[in-house]
Amino acid sequence: MKAQTSVVDQPQREAMRIAGDRVHSDRVIEIRYPWTNEVVATVPKASVEDVRRAFRIAHEYKPKLTRHERYKILMKAGDIIAARKEKLARMLTLESGLCIKDALYEVGRASDVLLFSAQQALVDDGQSFSCDLTHHGKSRRVYTMREPMLGVISAITPFNHPLNQVIHKVAPSVATNNRMVLKPTEKTPLAALALADILYEAGLPPQMLSVITGDPREIADEMLTNPMVDIVTFTGGVPIGKYIAAKAAYKRQILELGGNDPLVVMDDADVVKAADLAANGSYKNSGQRCTAVKRILVHEKVAADFTEALLAKTKAWTYGDPLDPKVDMGTVIDETAAKLFERRVNDATAQGARLLCGNIRNGASYSPTLIDRVKPEMEVVHEETFGPVSPIMTFKDVDEAIRLVNSTAFGLSSGVCTNRMDDIMRFVRELNVGSVNIWEVPGYRLEVTPFGGIKDSGLGVKEGVQECCKAFTNVKTYSMPW
Repeated sequence: MKAQTSVVDQPQREAMRIAGDRVHSDRVIEIRYPWTNEVVATVPKASVEDVRRAFRIAHEYKPKLTRHERYKILMKAGDIIAARKEKLARMLTLESGLCIKDALYEVGRASDVLLFSAQQALVDDGQSFSCDLTHHGKSRRVYTMREPMLGVISAITPFNHPLNQVIHKVAPSVATNNRMVLKPTEKTPLAALALADILYEAGLPPQMLSVITGDPREIADEMLTNPMVDIVTFTGGVPIGKYIAAKAAYKRQILELGGNDPLVVMDDADVVKAADLAANGSYKNSGQRCTAVKRILVHEKVAADFTEALLAKTKAWTYGDPLDPKVDMGTVIDETAAKLFERRVNDATAQGARLLCGNIRNGASYSPTLIDRVKPEMEVVHEETFGPVSPIMTFKDVDEAIRLVNSTAFGLSSGVCTNRMDDIMRFVRELNVGSVNIWEVPGYRLEVTPFGGIKDSGLGVKEGVQECCKAFTNVKTYSMPW
């Protein structure tokens, strides 16, 4: 099947590598530019049999790439991405509505993922153990080695980072000599198809990566239950994640789900610096990040000064045409999402919150929005509001701050603004989250470092290149006389 495109360039090769079927008009999905709602591309709508065929082809292929060959493929792919940065960024903007600034940043991050994955391909991941460590030991040594999965990796990715979410699964799969069938969301599949083209161009055997585009209502269950699947890796919302956990019985699972990440501003904080973190954490990527700042907890002693500083930064944060290089924020993914944010903010103000700036919607365009006097029970902070909304809540002391952070069902990440080491260590020890960033936004990380959450944010299995390479391999032990 072949993707048909209009505004965006047509992929270099077949969009789906599993068959040469012709695309019928009723078996395509339209990709729309959220800013104008214009159709910018169509991609194939795969059938269940298409998915099964993809898994069969992947399962029957036995990769034999050496570590050095995998390293070269990943490094070459990184070079290609760097050379096509502007073209790829434009594609991201057209399919997602992200402003071109954020799209260019994302493409840069993708090169980092490929670099770290290439390095991991060269890592000697074995260990050895002497067997004469106890009184009944023997003169032997036990060795370990990591091997690719026996079956196929099934990967499902969301819309909010059309390239980076995909490459965080694909690159470690290549680094570990695995085979993957990837289903990007039907909302933003173009970056995944482009990445596959780039990897093939860099020398990856096509059997090691198939990209399936389709309606999840039709094909998602096959991605979870196909007998050739060894592991399911999913990034997305909590309800779907819990459905996968129940459906993909006796398969390994990596579930990176939602977040309700706080930025905590203590009474000793530089409020201007903290407000800058809050604005960037809330509005970059249109607020559509699992680690975006979604609750701002401010000590009551500095709440007025902090709110004034953040209000100034919110008013200065420009939004509009995503292709305008001067714009700081584009659209959210679609009008339905924008309407949800608008409704939640209206509900909060009806319950006593104060609208300081924003809550302006036009189609999928939604303005940076600041509200204060927010209470924990309000939906805008009790649930994950996946958009550019900054809700300010106040607290009296560090005990109340910790209680508020831990009061939701989520436990992904957090940011803390304080210089007191005793408070810092309390936050590190007592926050029920996967990561704590001091004087940084909750989303700060390197592409190679462990990443993931607990509670409704995930099962505790980490992502990040290094952890993904571990999760995508089996440990085998063997022993010999010594």
